[in-house]
Amino acid sequence: MSTEGSAKAIAAALAANIGIATTKFIAAGFSGSASMFAEAIHSVADSGNQLLLILGGRRAKRVATDSHPFGYGRSRFIYAFLVSIVLFSIGGLFSIYEGISKLRDPHELEQAWLPLTVLGVSIVLETFSLLTALKASKDERGSKSLMQFIRHAKSPELPVVVLEDIAALAGLVLAFGGVGLTVITHDAIWDAIGTLAIGALLVAVAIILGIETSSLLVGEGATASDVSAIRAALEGSARVHGVIHMKTLYLGPDELMLAAKIAVEPLATAAEVAVAIDEAEAAVRAAVPATRVIYLEPDVLRDSKN
Repeated sequence: MSTEGSAKAIAAALAANIGIATTKFIAAGFSGSASMFAEAIHSVADSGNQLLLILGGRRAKRVATDSHPFGYGRSRFIYAFLVSIVLFSIGGLFSIYEGISKLRDPHELEQAWLPLTVLGVSIVLETFSLLTALKASKDERGSKSLMQFIRHAKSPELPVVVLEDIAALAGLVLAFGGVGLTVITHDAIWDAIGTLAIGALLVAVAIILGIETSSLLVGEGATASDVSAIRAALEGSARVHGVIHMKTLYLGPDELMLAAKIAVEPLATAAEVAVAIDEAEAAVRAAVPATRVIYLEPDVLRDSKN
């Protein structure tokens, strides 16, 4: 993933959400719309989420220490997981609470043109933010569908921003529909229903984010295509007679660790084995550049191997 593209997408989303949140709070205050207030809270949560992603990216760049010899790359996974918690609690649950409150005690909307105008402008801004995120993720996505990209991406920032923007755009449409139906029918229950729908949407998105980022936190190996490329690079090395077994693990979004037992010439000297390992490591890094930490154990092929 392009770090520059990710940073650009996050910055665009943050700028849009700060501006949108401010106008939503103003419109909610003047109109008394529950949907508008829920959307304002949603934008605040999204702004906080973008700040979390930025903080996670910075903390991931810290130099490795004795206590963290493999560095801090997984910080990006941790902060992406925190995003799902914020979206679930502040965004989703609060919106549901607000919707239930308005169902019990509905209030007639005042100056309905104001929230409708703000929502319309917000839809335009969120569309721009989403298009920016989709453009930034184009290289990483390749031919993958959007859902495949979200499920299998090792770099969490762009999938998080894309999902947030999709949820934000859908939430704005729901809010617009709730306020619009309230104006048409003169029944404030539609505003409350729109608020509940926004809350349910945010909870669903938060659960998806939580599931995907928790998988990264637990530890994921290389993709099937990268595993095949690594194995082919090892087996294609002139002094390697075969791969006995191998395992991979992502230490961070852009850093893959490889541990493998490779077969070398049984009568090779220590110097020849060292050359074989160096050549194999170079071949692997050329095939899959993200493979930065490599541990190769030399062995010989036998009839059976545990």
